[in-house]
Amino acid sequence: MDTVVDFLNTVFWGYVLIYGLLAVGIYFTLRLKFIQILHFPEMIRAVLGSKAGDRAGITPFQALCTSLASRVGTGNIAGVAVALTLGGPGAIFWMWVVAALGMATAFAESTLAQLFKVTDDEGRYRGGPSFYIAKGLGAPWAGGIFAACLILSFGLVFNAVQANSIAHAMEGAFDVPPLATGVVLAVLAGIIIFGGISAIAKTAEVVVPFMALAYVALALYALVTHAGEVPAMLGHIVKNAFGFEEAVAGGTGGLAAAMLNGVKRGLFSNEAGMGSAPNIAAVATPDPHHPVSQGFVQSLGVFIDTIVICTATALLILLSGALVPESGITGTQLTQAAMESYVGAAGRYFVAIAIFFFAFTSIIGNYSYAENALVFLGHGHVAGIWILRAALLAMVVWGSLQSVATVFNTADASMGLMATINLIAIVLLSGLVVRLTRHYLERRRAGEVPRFLAEDMPDLDGKIDPAIWGRR
Repeated sequence: MDTVVDFLNTVFWGYVLIYGLLAVGIYFTLRLKFIQILHFPEMIRAVLGSKAGDRAGITPFQALCTSLASRVGTGNIAGVAVALTLGGPGAIFWMWVVAALGMATAFAESTLAQLFKVTDDEGRYRGGPSFYIAKGLGAPWAGGIFAACLILSFGLVFNAVQANSIAHAMEGAFDVPPLATGVVLAVLAGIIIFGGISAIAKTAEVVVPFMALAYVALALYALVTHAGEVPAMLGHIVKNAFGFEEAVAGGTGGLAAAMLNGVKRGLFSNEAGMGSAPNIAAVATPDPHHPVSQGFVQSLGVFIDTIVICTATALLILLSGALVPESGITGTQLTQAAMESYVGAAGRYFVAIAIFFFAFTSIIGNYSYAENALVFLGHGHVAGIWILRAALLAMVVWGSLQSVATVFNTADASMGLMATINLIAIVLLSGLVVRLTRHYLERRRAGEVPRFLAEDMPDLDGKIDPAIWGRR
């Protein structure tokens, strides 16, 4: 079993996804004519345009915060430190490149999720890759495989990973026993997830901006106190990215190490193309009433995750001088050492608290994805959802106590298969994404508020819900 899982992970993460995610990002960037750059202001407008959702959905801002709750995890703190250690400062440049390309991919998959969303038995919006694979491509079997993989990886095992990170951080900073941390996490998560996706969204819209702003504020403090060093550091990052300077790292350094580690860190952090964020994008009530507006919202999510938060961690570390190859310090310890150089011993506690918030919100965000997948599989009734919630809470407690490599590797393989299916699907449906984008932008250029109705694309009759897209 271990041999099979290791082989799948080598294939998925060594070849298929690294190159596939990059290729798809380039493809959509070119096909959508650099939409993530030329229409960046539209992303802000799509997020802030609506202050309230309808009974069936959540607001665009809540959808953004919930997707960020899942995206922004321990990888933004420990993962960036590892990328710097192995790839040097140049890894940050390649993270930026991956995020810029991933913004186009996130736009495409979330636009499709909005278009093919449905309402469940209680009148709430549901959707995601499983739905556009089944309805858009007529392949419900592939949608089923995707849903099962998503529940296994995001709904269960990755939440154990997040709980494990929180438990270690709390034990290291405050000497809290891992079991106590696990139980508290399970109780807090239970209070929120048993309230359903609306409760998760309301929690995310309060906690996520708070944690992100607090973390970025410290990074800005570092920039201000080291303002004279910033231009040289940015130049150092770019030069190192292309191998013009040796990497400050314990690895091989140079172009290859910087590119490989930057690309991997960027892809794993922002999740663009993985098929995760579209699950919450589909639940939003878009404003304006058009699938593309939610594509813009989730594209902004990739920008915030990588360009803003990952860069904040990188600059905190680089400007502190804590990155010393011979020290052997990496991951969370490296970020803590950097923090301590700015705020003293409090830095260690700040990182532990940041990990708690980042990882905890990932747990509740991941659950919201899994619930949508469960609905697709036909088990979205009360009993099925309660079983999923109970299983998640059990994984949180279990994950806080131990780390079993085989289980985590299995989740990686599951996510690899899930992402591969999603990438194939969005490329096959790319023509539809282009048509929707053109429809939206033409309305904007005409001075109108973009509004999509099912009658605008009669060829989709029977594939999209006219009750949703017939509303004016």
